Amino acid sequence: MSVNRTELVQAVAAKAGLTNAETDKALKAFQEVLVEQLAAGEGVTIPGFLAVARADRAARTGINPQTGEKLEIPAGYRVKITAGSALKRAAQG
Repeated sequence: MSVNRTELVQAVAAKAGLTNAETDKALKAFQEVLVEQLAAGEGVTIPGFLAVARADRAARTGINPQTGEKLEIPAGYRVKITAGSALKRAAQG
């Protein structure tokens, strides 16, 4: 089961002693920083927690599944998220 945004805001607010509104504002600011950094080609690393980076994806040839026709897919970017040691330990139980 996953936590939705509202539940995340409530849980973080309770742990940090903040209001839900303050926590939501901080979460939105964190999201904006991530987007800005990735758009600039930079990443964000929180040691022990996670690293988020933009990675290049090379151009490649694909196949249209409906027609079987080959098509060229242009180069682009993807987001790479790497779990830090604390997240890896938590996932192991």
